[in-house]
Amino acid sequence: MTINSADLLTIARRHATDPASWPVPVRFDPVQRWYARIARDDEHEVWLLTWLPGQTTDLHDHGGSSGAFVVASGGLTEEIVVGGGLRPHVLRAGSGRQFGPRHVHRVSNTGDVPAVSVHVYLPALLRMTRYELDRGTLRVAEVAEAGVAW
Repeated sequence: MTINSADLLTIARRHATDPASWPVPVRFDPVQRWYARIARDDEHEVWLLTWLPGQTTDLHDHGGSSGAFVVASGGLTEEIVVGGGLRPHVLRAGSGRQFGPRHVHRVSNTGDVPAVSVHVYLPALLRMTRYELDRGTLRVAEVAEAGVAW
């Protein structure tokens, strides 16, 4: 089956609404976000992530992969760079977001309950670039490689 980036949100939603199909039990780590790849084929991969209140990512991209994520439980806040600042968008359980290969964002659990999300990437992630926002300008902080950083 050939998929395209328009299918990613549908795939994420299908996995997010069927926790019985997840091959690993959900875990929460008080030190860092927990994640596990729960599906992969030649075209895309699916990740399960958990977020305790206060856990966040750095500003990052997905190394040229398109993606989507759906909040399975709890809530997350996605921030994107707009006009030199960050614009937040709150996503509650059942909500999702699809993005293209040049998307830079930060995702956080700014709520007071744990959250679970499902993420899909096309093609599978090979690298992610982390950024700092310096006086309205994105600056590369690190390039992380699959198999090394995660």
